Amino acid sequence: MIDIHTHLLPGVDDGSPSIDASLPVLRRFAESGVELVVCTPHLEASRASDAPHEHHREIFERLRAAAPSVPQLLLGWEIMLDAPGVDLTDPRLALGGSSAVLVEFPARHLPPNTTRELARLRDSGVVPVVAHPERYRPCSPALVAEWRDAGAVVQVDVSGLFGSKRSSGFAEALLAHGLVDIFASDTHVDARSLEAGRRWLSAVTSPDVVRLLTRENARRLLANQTLVHVPAIRLRHGILQRLRALVLGRP
Repeated sequence: MIDIHTHLLPGVDDGSPSIDASLPVLRRFAESGVELVVCTPHLEASRASDAPHEHHREIFERLRAAAPSVPQLLLGWEIMLDAPGVDLTDPRLALGGSSAVLVEFPARHLPPNTTRELARLRDSGVVPVVAHPERYRPCSPALVAEWRDAGAVVQVDVSGLFGSKRSSGFAEALLAHGLVDIFASDTHVDARSLEAGRRWLSAVTSPDVVRLLTRENARRLLANQTLVHVPAIRLRHGILQRLRALVLGRP
């Protein structure tokens, strides 16, 4: 598996506080089959021109020196689109040297013209990857479809499947409409993992679709290749609660 969205770079945001805190998560990921992890600390777009690239690179190299050889580590950002029109073409803002840039919107109030902003980013030469659309209010599958038509990639957090009724229901709706390209953990040195998503997916869809959502499309994204469309995953009524119990061990 490949995890393109984590907060394991220590001491830089609300994620890992230290290398010692990140290492057990990386070991757990390796044991579950994660082969590559991108560290994506928070950054506001309005501060992108002043991003502390050198400082983060120094910390990243210390983490990589202390970490096991698997999973491989790459560096990127999760960029809050708090201002329109910001230039995000600096290669240091991208995920692991690719053309993809992980972006997010404010959770409780989507700004106007989100589709236009994502199209602008795509026209500038970067591939915007929208993190966790299941969090945003107001949002709809129709709006997410507009984002994808504008050239954006859609990344759902595994935890969204097991969160509130609204977030899990919205994640389910996106899957049912074939609007999800990639799963990621968004771990903040907690229990969140791609492994939970793989187990959940394995109960509802084919192994090929599981690979697309947990590895292949992420691999393609980081290699600047065209992603493979993920077919719709339609769940029978009531199955989400049963799968929550199956995967998380609770009702």
